[in-house]
Amino acid sequence: MARNLYILAGTLLLFAVISCGMTFIGSSQTGLPGNGSLWKTTSLFLTLGGLVIALFGVITAMFEQVDRRAEERRYQERLRVRSRKPRR
Repeated sequence: MARNLYILAGTLLLFAVISCGMTFIGSSQTGLPGNGSLWKTTSLFLTLGGLVIALFGVITAMFEQVDRRAEERRYQERLRVRSRKPRR
């Protein structure tokens, strides 16, 4: 799950960089939307969205790691309990 969030965050940040580039290129090319403030606003929102989703990805990865370690600890405790039981 965290990997998907990282990919989505990277994609949004890539689009943010492209939007930031359009701020500088858009006014000099014909046929492109030349409103620089619109591109800056789009770039800002894409950057913020990408950073928030990356944060969710980090938090998700941390919780997944905690779950894995807790499961591993329970498994190790079960093995210890089985080895302590006397055999008949």
